[in-house]
Amino acid sequence: MFNAIMIDKTRTGSRASIRSLERAALPEGEITIRVDYSSLNYKDALAITGRGPVVRRFPMIPGIDLAGEIIASDDPIYRPGDQVIANGWGLGEEHWGGLSQMARVHGKWLLPRPRNFSARQCMGIGTAGYTAMLCVMALEKGGVTPGDGEIAVTGAGGGVGGIAIALLARLGYRVVAVTGRDDLTGYLHMLGAAEVVGRSALSHTARPLQAARWRGAIDVAGGKMLAALCASMRPGGVIAACGLAAGMDLPLTVAPFILRGVTLQGIDSVTCPRDQRMAAWARLERDLDPALVDSICADIPLKQAIATSPRLLAGNVRGRIVVNTHDA
Repeated sequence: MFNAIMIDKTRTGSRASIRSLERAALPEGEITIRVDYSSLNYKDALAITGRGPVVRRFPMIPGIDLAGEIIASDDPIYRPGDQVIANGWGLGEEHWGGLSQMARVHGKWLLPRPRNFSARQCMGIGTAGYTAMLCVMALEKGGVTPGDGEIAVTGAGGGVGGIAIALLARLGYRVVAVTGRDDLTGYLHMLGAAEVVGRSALSHTARPLQAARWRGAIDVAGGKMLAALCASMRPGGVIAACGLAAGMDLPLTVAPFILRGVTLQGIDSVTCPRDQRMAAWARLERDLDPALVDSICADIPLKQAIATSPRLLAGNVRGRIVVNTHDA
């Protein structure tokens, strides 16, 4: 038997609760994992609270991240005892995820756990940090180099934003953190932000172009904030867009793209190919300080993930939430 958060369909929506399950209930997959740590992400919180159409089939165990040890394998690449991680691939949406003491997954979804990070630190990084690294790599691929100009990072108090700030600052970029929380100024400077500004610095207007400021940007918001970023980019600027916390609409014109040569690069962390995942995690091992990962993480037991989800959606959580699945 093992414990997990289970989301069940109800007449009025859905309901999440802690359930005790038998191993035979696990879904199909070549590999069975004892999950030691998971994380609580924005998408997980939407699934647990039922506030977003994340879950595609019921019942569902949420959790887009997991780290643990293989206890059974029919995949020739992996053997019992191997330490592995998984991010995305429909975990917690279409396939039972990581907010559980056990999981069964397909081998192609797994990566060996990076040697420089513990299982807990890997979940402190999680999909958020791996996505942040993909964003940084997209800026680099677009020709944005340190010294070119300011880089805006929206949603700076969250996991993607915080790790993106730390990565960019360590690489020598001048980072401007954008946040709606005045209480996070000291924290964001600690991560490496050279300047902290409020959301009003990216106010949306009807003008197709605004004063050019940003050489690059990493955006988790979408909506009007992403539109304002596009309109205020410098010529040749690159934006890596990876979220929709502020909405899916994008009210803008083509002007930034045809008059300033702005690039809007979408980042898909869910179905990203294995070679790109490996490259991103290799860069995280090189460019992200494990001690900094520890400093931005808060630990909770599995049973607290349900109660913590509304706080995360309300923006009352900073950094990363690591879930110890075996902490009762």
